[in-house]
Amino acid sequence: MAAAMGFGRFSFTPILPGMIADLGLSSTEAGVIAAANFTGYLAGAVVGAYGWANGRDRWLGLASLLFTALLMAGMGLTDSVAAFVVLRFLSGIASAFAMIFITSIVLGHAARAGNEAVQSAHFAGVGFGIAASSLMIMLVGLAGFGWRADWLAGAGVTFAVFLFVARFLPRAPVHAADVPHEPPIVWSPAVILTMLSYGLFGFGYVVTATFIVTMARMANAGPMVEFLTWFVTGCTAAASLFLWRPVMHRKGLGGAYLAGLLVEAAGVLASVALPSPAAPLVGGALLGATFMIITAYGLRLGRALSPQSPRRALAFMTAAFGIGQIVGPLCAGWLAERTGSFSAPSLVAAAVLLVSAGLILPVQRRLP
Repeated sequence: MAAAMGFGRFSFTPILPGMIADLGLSSTEAGVIAAANFTGYLAGAVVGAYGWANGRDRWLGLASLLFTALLMAGMGLTDSVAAFVVLRFLSGIASAFAMIFITSIVLGHAARAGNEAVQSAHFAGVGFGIAASSLMIMLVGLAGFGWRADWLAGAGVTFAVFLFVARFLPRAPVHAADVPHEPPIVWSPAVILTMLSYGLFGFGYVVTATFIVTMARMANAGPMVEFLTWFVTGCTAAASLFLWRPVMHRKGLGGAYLAGLLVEAAGVLASVALPSPAAPLVGGALLGATFMIITAYGLRLGRALSPQSPRRALAFMTAAFGIGQIVGPLCAGWLAERTGSFSAPSLVAAAVLLVSAGLILPVQRRLP
């Protein structure tokens, strides 16, 4: 997860400021490149959810990690926006496949062993990879190299992780041969509101997740603050799945999901309302502390509201989230180019997160 997601998917955020400075990318172009990755992730998640891959989990997961390394290397060897879009789209597919197939193996063995802590530890790898990629990019910069070396170094780290995982990843546990057929989803008001809320969350979180280091660069916060912004984001993300568990136990699934949205909205507001260097640091910390648990709890909430059709609910929730995080950077890049900063896009994102929280309120009140 550290390689496939932390490096392969999210290292674009701290590398982007160097690409903008060196290549003269516009905010709109940066948004298009980011959206391409999220589009690929959505496509990979949808394609990977079907049964064609049964029995092929291990080699598909490993191939995805290998391709993630190759595609990252490709990013450092071109300066074409069109090539960036294609490479990030393919990288999104690879990240989704790694997430689906490697996770299915790890959690399958964890379930057989009755070890619930494995799930949190596994997904904490995303935050660990975010923090590690930030540290790597700082070291590359201190060595006097630029954004191309960032991508190539990230590719090298990802390839090393691929070799490690190929050595130790077991085969998938044996599953039942036939998956029972699910009925169509019952589109109750609660289900509709939850999916709309989840889609708006995808829009609201991704603006900060894509551009917060660029915002620190535009505010002249300095290289150390840029590093710490994404490093803190990764550290809080790695810890979030453990730290939010007591909240979920006290407030329930809906209450924890709602609280996460409110905290994240506060973080997005902080990223533009506070003075530098506090703005990116607080914004990054609150982003990391919330985006993974909202993602996880939202999916669980969708499944809980459609107990007869859990896989269909997962697919629709993923699609709603995917659409939101594709539209988010496109709108943010366009708006930032016209206003000259990411303040307006961040304010819009915070407002969208508050609307997302408002939509879940009537649902949360009806949950047991």
